[in-house]
Amino acid sequence: MANKDVSPASYLKFREFLEKQCGIVLGENKQYLVRSRLASLLYKHNYESADDLIDVVVRGFDRALLQSVIDAMTTNETLWFRDNYPFDLLVNNLFPTLSTKNQKIRIWSAACSSGQEPYSIAMSVLEYQRQRPGALRAGVEIVATDLSSEMLQKCELGLYDELSLARGLSPQRRQTFFQQGDNGMMQVKPEVRRMVTFKSLNLLTSYAALGRFDIVFCRNVLIYFSADVKQRILQQIAGQLQPEGVLFLGASESISAASDTYSMVKCHPGLYYQKK
Repeated sequence: MANKDVSPASYLKFREFLEKQCGIVLGENKQYLVRSRLASLLYKHNYESADDLIDVVVRGFDRALLQSVIDAMTTNETLWFRDNYPFDLLVNNLFPTLSTKNQKIRIWSAACSSGQEPYSIAMSVLEYQRQRPGALRAGVEIVATDLSSEMLQKCELGLYDELSLARGLSPQRRQTFFQQGDNGMMQVKPEVRRMVTFKSLNLLTSYAALGRFDIVFCRNVLIYFSADVKQRILQQIAGQLQPEGVLFLGASESISAASDTYSMVKCHPGLYYQKK
């Protein structure tokens, strides 16, 4: 049986490696997290111990294993319409303003994880258009990025089990935007899937190829980065935003690292940040 325990030396080595590769900062006592995330890879790749697997990954001997490890450490299940207020603000505050510009609206969902956020944005767009025929006539383009290539492939299929659907999705939206899929799964309808383009992106690299955006969702991901990396990411996002473009962060995240670049706009409820 494989030894799942991670020695202190291997954990330290892996922490430094993960921060360099992905910008993710693990705490001093998160061996249990590494152990649980890497456990299935020990059997899949026939390693006798977690320490052996970590050593191979850190040395860069196996690129496929490296990608599998990054996928395992960065994949998190999330909610539909998480926190609610960002999606309410899209419909009630931002779409009406952007509609007057008579040009395509571009929205970026950074670190889209298992796809619920960009699909929730797409559903919000469709609901807005159905309530206001002729609105957003120029169209809306949603780009969703994540580091995990394996997760992105799943996102494109739009297949979700009952447990995933129960996390924040109303029965009405389930009926409206989903159809029966394979193996008892429910699938996001094609009209929703067509609105979202999924792309692999490491937030530590350049975003220039993505183009400019009116709205960026970068929620519940900055908490994993060091202060310096967080500031760099916020500055790079600002570079991709249109003048007066909007940034949504997670409920526990702030703009303090780049307060000279953004202005806080308080709403009731919720808030967003606007490029200065």
